[in-house]
Amino acid sequence: MALWRVRATVDDRPGYLSVLTASLALRSVNILAVQVHTTEDGAVDDFLVDAPDHLTEADLLAAVAKGRGRDAFVARAEAQGLADQPTRSLALAGRLVHEPDSLGESLVTLLDATEVRWRPQGGDTPGFHGGRMTLTDPAGGSLEVLRALPAFTPAEFARAQALVEVATAVHRRHREQVTLLLPDGTEMVLRAAGPDDAAAVGEFHDECSPATLHRRYPAGVPADARLRRLLEPAGGLTLLAVAPGGAVVAMATLLAEGDLGEVRVLVADDWQRRGLGTALLRRLRVHAERNGVAAVVAHIGAGNVAMLRTLRRVGAGPIERDGAMVTVTLRTAGPRVSDETPATSG
Repeated sequence: MALWRVRATVDDRPGYLSVLTASLALRSVNILAVQVHTTEDGAVDDFLVDAPDHLTEADLLAAVAKGRGRDAFVARAEAQGLADQPTRSLALAGRLVHEPDSLGESLVTLLDATEVRWRPQGGDTPGFHGGRMTLTDPAGGSLEVLRALPAFTPAEFARAQALVEVATAVHRRHREQVTLLLPDGTEMVLRAAGPDDAAAVGEFHDECSPATLHRRYPAGVPADARLRRLLEPAGGLTLLAVAPGGAVVAMATLLAEGDLGEVRVLVADDWQRRGLGTALLRRLRVHAERNGVAAVVAHIGAGNVAMLRTLRRVGAGPIERDGAMVTVTLRTAGPRVSDETPATSG
C-alpha cells in the first residue's frame, strides 16, 4: 500500500462526495483523512488515501474522473500527512512562539508550498490567486507563498492568515523587550511576561521577604493558579525585570477594565531603590495610553513611602486616603474621564 494525496472539485450537492468516495473504494483505495474546502466553483475535497501498490497516478486520476471529480490533483504523500490539520496547525503555531523567525518555513509546511519569497515592499494586498498567495510579513514587507498545484483555497488562506497573526503577536512582544542600564552599570531586560515564566516568577516570590510581599499583597500572597493568571491578565499586561543570568527580580502588573486600570509593583529586596519600579511603571503607563485607558490607579499602604516617591516620579495625580490605604491616580493621555469618577480597582 502507498500513501497518496488526492484533491478534486465536486459539485456542492447532496451525494456528490459519496459518488467520489465510492469510485475510489472500487479500486480498494482506503481514505485515511478528508478535508472539504468551500469555494465559488464547488467543494474541493482533499483526501489522504492509502492505495494498492499497483495503482498509478493515472489510475487515481481516472477514478476521480469517474466519481464526477474535476480539476484533480494527485501526488505521493509522506507519513507526516497522517497528522490531522488542527494538530499540524497548532504544532506550527507553537514553533513560532519559540522560533519567531520560522514563519516562512512554517508556511511551507502548513500549505505544502514549494517556496516562500520575501518582498521588501508590502504593496500587494494580502490574498491569493491560483498557486500564489501574498501575506503581510510581521517583520516588514510581504511574503509570497508559491506552489505549482493545486490552487490555494479560501480555507488555506485563512489558516495562513491565522499563522501570520500568531507571528505578529510574537514579534510585537519581542519588540517590546528593552534593555535597561542601571546606574551601577548592570544591564536589565524589561519584557512582557508569559505562561513560560510561571516557575521563575514563583522563585522570585520565594526570594522576597515577608514585609515586601505584604506591601504588594496586603490580603496575602495569591496561590500559584492566581499568579499564573497574572502573567497574562485579561485586558492588561505584566512586565518583568530580568537580571543577568535570567532571574526575575521585579514584576509590575496593569489590570484594566474599560477605561480604568490598576497597577501593582513588586521588587525583590536586594534590587529596591535602583530605578526598576520607576522604569516598569513608566512602560505600563505608556501601554495604558496606547490602549485607551483614561486613568490608572495604585492602591498602596499609607506608610509605603518608597512607593509613593516612585509614583510621584512617574507623574502621580490626585491622592486619596482611606484609613491605612492610599489611592494614587496616574493620568494618561487616553480618553478624558470626569474628575468626579471614583478611582476603582481594575
